[in-house]
Amino acid sequence: MKSTTLTVDVSSLSKRDTTVSILLIGLLFFIFGFVSWVNAILIPYFKIACELTSFQSYLVAFAFYIAYFIMSVPASYLLKAVGFKKGMMIGFWCMALGAFTFLPAAQTRTYEIFLAGLFTIGVGLAILQTASNPYITILGPQERAAQRISLMGICNKAAGILSPLIFAAVILRPTDTTLFAQLGTMEATERSAALDELVRRVILPYAVLGTFLFCLGYLVYRSPLPELNTEAESPEVAVANAGRTSIVQFPHLMLGALAIFLHVGTQVIAIDTIIGYAGSMGVSLLEAKVFPSYTLFCTICGYVIGIILIPRYVSQVNALRTCTLLGAVFTLCILFTQGTTTFLGHMTDVSIWFVVLLGLANSLIWAGIWPLALDGLGRFTKLGASILIMGLCGNAIMPLLYGYVADQFDLRTAYWVLLPCYVYLVFYAIKGHRLRTWGFSN
Repeated sequence: MKSTTLTVDVSSLSKRDTTVSILLIGLLFFIFGFVSWVNAILIPYFKIACELTSFQSYLVAFAFYIAYFIMSVPASYLLKAVGFKKGMMIGFWCMALGAFTFLPAAQTRTYEIFLAGLFTIGVGLAILQTASNPYITILGPQERAAQRISLMGICNKAAGILSPLIFAAVILRPTDTTLFAQLGTMEATERSAALDELVRRVILPYAVLGTFLFCLGYLVYRSPLPELNTEAESPEVAVANAGRTSIVQFPHLMLGALAIFLHVGTQVIAIDTIIGYAGSMGVSLLEAKVFPSYTLFCTICGYVIGIILIPRYVSQVNALRTCTLLGAVFTLCILFTQGTTTFLGHMTDVSIWFVVLLGLANSLIWAGIWPLALDGLGRFTKLGASILIMGLCGNAIMPLLYGYVADQFDLRTAYWVLLPCYVYLVFYAIKGHRLRTWGFSN
């Protein structure tokens, strides 16, 4: 049954209503970031507590992000049926259910139940992302969409800086470095008891998180966030789309979805693998926990640069081209530069700082792809947004590929998986986003 909630056209919103809506969406992006980027510390944490290989540990990212592939298109139909705000409430409640699933998982130290909880959280986030990204893309002039998305990115990555540090502060103890070193020499019963105690530390924080998410879902439903009409088309767009009956008839969207897949994969590899890469250099987990925050800080710096420069000094497209090229350059530096250096109090191989700099390269890619991919979709916008959200399953696939290569070779060699991703992103930034029909006529 369709929702009877009143929808409004974007152009009818006052400046105040638009500002309030953007602030509310900014809060949502902060929550997205807080829940998503804690995976950077969950991966090495579960690897120790559940005694996993590198490949198995990256199933954390797979279980979390494969939900986007499964749920994004159903989410668009859910939002069409119940409306944006009620759909968001359902999304938050799914996330709460996933957080509560961590409680029985921790009691039994069962990795598969943890993965089920992460998948459920991902389902909720898929619904929320499907709703919120079109909001921020169309709430204002199209040429400033990258600027608005950059603001949302700051909210997201600021939460990402905080979440691994807060999680580590709540879960880890100063004595854990000694504990981790001694696990290999313990008797089976003693080691099992120590790991049981370690993993049960997640019970309280995830119980609190689940309660918070449940309450937040209801508050968002009662908020003044407007229901938007994404079915309306301008006369020009209506004429251009008159003969189109399927979403696959928009090459720039479909190629953009692949670009999103590869971009988010490179981004999550840069953040979720850096603790393990630091560990391969002899850096302890308690020291390495800050490296994801360094990468996310570089991403925020890129967002700030984008907000200042776009569109006054640099176009969205040129910002996208610059960032994709930087990603390819920094990847080559990870693979081929070496030498011990001390920076910010860490003695590491110099290559790890190019992993950190990938945060800068990745900063404006998402913001560049979204408005280009959704341009001119008209009544297909909501479904198009769902297709792009499906691309977030790159967060699920790419870390597994990295983990497989790392197990076969080593952690540095595994970063080769990034290079073809950035090559394609350069193609989309230069050519792919301009394609409006399939075939050589382009």
